[in-house]
Amino acid sequence: MRFDEFFNICGQLLPGMTVTLEIFFFTLLFALPLGMLIAVGRMSKYKIIQLIFRLYIAIVRGTPLMLQLLVVYFGPYYIFGISISSEYRAYATIIAFSCNYAAYFAEIYRTGINSIDNGQREAAYVLGYNRAQTFFYIILPQVIKRIIPAMTNEFVTLVKDTSLAFCIAYAEMFTEAKRIAAASTSMLPFFAAGTFYFVFNALVAFIMKKAEDKLNYYD
Repeated sequence: MRFDEFFNICGQLLPGMTVTLEIFFFTLLFALPLGMLIAVGRMSKYKIIQLIFRLYIAIVRGTPLMLQLLVVYFGPYYIFGISISSEYRAYATIIAFSCNYAAYFAEIYRTGINSIDNGQREAAYVLGYNRAQTFFYIILPQVIKRIIPAMTNEFVTLVKDTSLAFCIAYAEMFTEAKRIAAASTSMLPFFAAGTFYFVFNALVAFIMKKAEDKLNYYD
């Protein structure tokens, strides 16, 4: 394998790599806080609210992300007759990914919150903390520490799932790699794309491990 050819292909993949990174970061930007809201709704003391969010989580987790992408992208036209522009592909991708991953993050948040001993809440109330202060100062830091391994798995999966954007012709890296491979009749573009996914996932895992180590004082 000629390294100059490999780096040339990496240069051609650069626009697709940028799109892949955008999908990843924008998904986290919206899905992380949305997941917390869903988790709060899922744990609501009101049964109807709890049921709505349980149903949402069940539907999102029980159907393929690719199907959700197609529904979000084609839905406005098929259901409401709204014309679809090429720019909408980016918005549809972020909406579908954010709604999908928020459901998974919600369950991770819920599991982490429920793992905290109730005695800590009672002790915080005795010390004069209100419910909001107890959650943000006492509960949440410990929850973050406990859910980092599960979150790392979801982040790694998200990096690979960005390739599903090809189903609505959104030109992320995998789509670009397929195009270049077809034009050059070579497997090298797929190797270059695979290298990027591997290195990026290794970086994500490294950063999350460092974050977990920083929170070891909660042990």
